[in-house]
Amino acid sequence: MKATVAGAPVSFGVFEMTPADAETIGPNDMLDLLAETGYAGVDLGPVGFFGRGAELRDRLSSRGLELAGGWVELPLSDDDAFAAALPGLDDALAVFADAAEAAPDRLPKPTLADTGSPARKAHPGAAAEPLGTARWDRLAANAQAAAERVRAAGFEPTFHHHAGTFVESPEEVDRFLERVDIGLTLDTGHLLIGGGDPLEAVRRWGARINHLHLKDVDTAELRRVLAAGGGMTEVWSSGAFVAFGRGDIDLAAVLTAVDDAGYDGWVVVEQDVLPAPGTSLAAFRAQRAADQKLNRDALRPWC
Repeated sequence: MKATVAGAPVSFGVFEMTPADAETIGPNDMLDLLAETGYAGVDLGPVGFFGRGAELRDRLSSRGLELAGGWVELPLSDDDAFAAALPGLDDALAVFADAAEAAPDRLPKPTLADTGSPARKAHPGAAAEPLGTARWDRLAANAQAAAERVRAAGFEPTFHHHAGTFVESPEEVDRFLERVDIGLTLDTGHLLIGGGDPLEAVRRWGARINHLHLKDVDTAELRRVLAAGGGMTEVWSSGAFVAFGRGDIDLAAVLTAVDDAGYDGWVVVEQDVLPAPGTSLAAFRAQRAADQKLNRDALRPWC
């Protein structure tokens, strides 16, 4: 497979909403672990987590890593909120440009996503508060405008369907792709939450997939959390996203299908986790290191 494997801060418990002063696995430690384990790149995580400018480039190049992409969430179905969020997109694009000055083998993929709503976030997978025609029109138009803004900055955008947003279920992904000229980030875990099947997704959208977020899922644990009314924070804290081979997604079949579709891009390992209450940082770090080694080794037959 013509693909390059990257890690992600979410696999170490660092999310965009993580407070800046939270006690977490630091950027240098995280990058060291990924480089030592054989990853070739890393996702951006919170903008600025790995630094900017020369600091970012030095952190990556000294470890033989490149920037794979990064999450940029936008309130696509609300014109005023979308306009107010555009400086955040521009800020993220400036960081991508900082990394690209190192002339990477693969440019990072700015990964656009919808913000969703409190109702959607509280009930992932339930397709709460469906959008009407007018809001779908706004969502599609704003997503297209964001994609064009990314291209104007010299990057090819990708769009991430995501649990808790308005582009969550396979039907919503279909509707989105019919209306917006942008490639798709296939996220195996979030697709499962949205009621889809990852293997069928490759067959259905293979020509549009230009970025891959790979997860394995303990479906029994996931169903338990969702049935209890949990949102995405509860999903991340539950351990439903497990190391490769310990869950129920047929990753070998998905990767073979992606390969057969001619995929040539980043494969970003995302084992989204938050530490359980009372877990020491040292114990959490040790488990993160072990899982990311297992995840990287599991991908070696393909990339």
